[in-house]
Formats: sequence, C-alpha cells, structure tokens
Amino acid sequence: MLLKKGKWFFLLTISTVLMAVGVYFFKFPNNFTFGGVTGLAVIVAQFIPMSASDISFWMNMLLLALGFAFFGKKFGAKTAYTSILLSVLLSLFERIYPMSGPLTNEPMLELCFAIALPAVGSAILFNLGASSGGTDVIAMILKKYTSVNIGSALLISDIVAAAATCVIFDIKTGLYAFLGLTVKSFMIDGIIENIHLCKYFTVVCSDPDPICHFIIEELNRSATKVEATGAFSGQEKHIVNTVLSRTESVKLRNFIKMTQPSAFILISNTSEIIGKGFHSI
Repeated sequence: MLLKKGKWFFLLTISTVLMAVGVYFFKFPNNFTFGGVTGLAVIVAQFIPMSASDISFWMNMLLLALGFAFFGKKFGAKTAYTSILLSVLLSLFERIYPMSGPLTNEPMLELCFAIALPAVGSAILFNLGASSGGTDVIAMILKKYTSVNIGSALLISDIVAAAATCVIFDIKTGLYAFLGLTVKSFMIDGIIENIHLCKYFTVVCSDPDPICHFIIEELNRSATKVEATGAFSGQEKHIVNTVLSRTESVKLRNFIKMTQPSAFILISNTSEIIGKGFHSI
C-alpha cells in the first residue's frame, strides 16, 4: 500500500513538473495562450502589474473551489496539490531563472515543447483522476455531465483565450496559439488511450485447451471459450476470447504460432476494458 501511494505521489509530482517546465520556459516567453489558466494569465499580465505566475495561482485557487464542489474531497485533494505545486514551481522558476525572451529563435520548435510537455503531464493527471486545476477542472466537469471527450472539452474551454491572442498580440502569435490548442487536445486523448491500450484476441482453433491453459497459468489472465462451426468447412471449431497487455499479447501470439499454426487469430486494439483485472465501473 505504501509503495502504491509513493508511486501515485511520484506520478502526480513528475507530471506537474513537466507541465511547469513547458509553461514557463516555452509558453510564457512566446506568449502562447493555449492551455487554460496559464494561457489566460499571459493575456491578463498585459493589463495588470502582476506576473503571469501570480495570476495563474489566484485563478487556479478560484477554479479549485469548483473542483471541490463538483468532484468531492478526493478530487480536490489531488488537484489542490498539483495546482499549488504548479503555481509554486512557476514562481520558483521566475526567481531562479528570469526570462526576458524565448530560449531560441525557433518558434515552431518551442511550440512543440510548449505542447508536448504540458500534454504529457495533463494526460498522466487525468489518468490518476486529478488535474492541474484551472480550465482542466472545467473540462472534467464537461466530461462528467456531457458526452464531450476531455480533449474536445479542453478545446472548447481554451478557444476564447487563443482568439484573444490575435487582438492583443499579433496574427502570427494567434495562429501559433490556435495550432497549439488543437494539437494539444488531440495529443492528450492519444496519450490517455495509449496508457490503457490492450490487445483483444479472438482465436479460432480446433483445440482451445492448451491456449486457455497458457493464458491462465502463464499469463495469469482468463478467457472465454465459445463453440462454433466453420461456415465453409462445416467443421467444429472453438473460439477463445481474451484481453491482454501488449507484452502478454506477444507471448500468447508466439505460443499459438508454435503450438497451433493453423489457428486463425484476430488481434485488435482496445483501451476501454471494464471488469476484473482491468478497470472497475
């Protein structure tokens, strides 16, 4: 239990650090306004005598209250930690390494890092049932009460900030903001899906027992056997259905190839598996 909590705490921390690095070193210096509160902070900092880091902190506290209201104490505790840690890290970076401009003169390269680092961090947090606060909270509220997926919800909640960039800064910066906003939303969904990605096996064979024995004894999984009849041959067949991780799927595929090379195998990707051994409802 202690090890599990330590892993959970480590993932929360490292994902927040990734987001802070991407925001402070790549988003803020280039005035990229996608990405919720940190994006809005870039805009608001142009009009009031506060740093984007301080603005981000106070906006996160306000939206954090919404998180408590809609998702309860458990969600609030996780998000409070990551939200406060993100704000503290941004302020710390600002004092340790003040930046007067972008790190490089390659805006497209910096856009890639401004997208990738926060996207990976956000995906890990969503997978843990938390968020970094800000408009991530709004996105998860939309996810809970509508059929909109998280990536689309983030796109909806952040699009106003990206549009304002064209007016406050310039068209070039605004176009970068729209590009970053779109790519980030798809990237988060892709990362979340790949975290849970498993392989669904449908094996049509003559002798299912060795395959089922291997799945149960060697892979510590289970399977479902179904009696079937070949439409063309008319012979009796058996269908074995199972879901495995990517590593386990390679072992099963090699086992079937060695023991029953005539078996017909269908392997498909799946990321939403609910049941014993995977995810509960």
